[in-house]
Amino acid sequence: MWNNFFVARDEEGRVGAAGGGQGGALAALKGGRAQRRNQKLSDSQDGKIKLAFLVCAVGVTLTVLALGTEFWVELAQPKDFGGNQTCQLAHYGLWKACVRTLWVADVDPDRASCGPAELPGESNCTYFKFFTSGENAVVFKKTTNKNLSLAAAILALLGLTLMVTGSICIIMTLSKGVAFFLKPASFCFILSGVLVLVSVLIFHRSVLALLSSDRSVPLHHRLAWSAACAGSAGAVLILGGVLFLVLSLPGTSWQKCLPHNNSAT
Repeated sequence: MWNNFFVARDEEGRVGAAGGGQGGALAALKGGRAQRRNQKLSDSQDGKIKLAFLVCAVGVTLTVLALGTEFWVELAQPKDFGGNQTCQLAHYGLWKACVRTLWVADVDPDRASCGPAELPGESNCTYFKFFTSGENAVVFKKTTNKNLSLAAAILALLGLTLMVTGSICIIMTLSKGVAFFLKPASFCFILSGVLVLVSVLIFHRSVLALLSSDRSVPLHHRLAWSAACAGSAGAVLILGGVLFLVLSLPGTSWQKCLPHNNSAT
């Protein structure tokens, strides 16, 4: 009888020890996960994130500058087209078009077309109606393609929305001191840069459609500085998003990529 008693107590002790070991391991695992989740950013990580955010801020600034101006493309008549002392030039962006009347005497003698738009002259600007009434605009007897113009504008606005979302993620990362929002921010900035670049390509396609709508009036065209700002913004935003993606990777990933040094070294 006593032998059975001691054997039973011994088995209960083993079961208790096993249960305690499993409970301790589970508690340690949960504690490790909580510690990784609540791990704060170091000063070095904080500085790198701020530097990458500064790169993205440049891209956001260039995008806002491009969207707010109407110098995406210039359409210039030949300076001797009207046979008088003035010539006309049109420039427009995503929302508004302007027609400028310049003096031929102010145009560079070596230039065949009227312009550039920075010369002094009279300007008449109007907003596009395809955002309100759905009407196409007419520039020098040429008709715009409202579908392409609307697509370019909508993609640019979606890109701007993603930039704001990515900026909010980075602000939360810096304020909370955790790297959890770096990957969503990188996704937002990379996708916004792609959308801005696609917007520029679609806008250029809309310009070509405008020129081919009527060939009775010869025009010289070139993309202006607003389109250059948009293209540069797209490239800068993609670069900033890649930097955030790199910063979100754990340190072990970098150690695997780096070559292993010799122990003697």
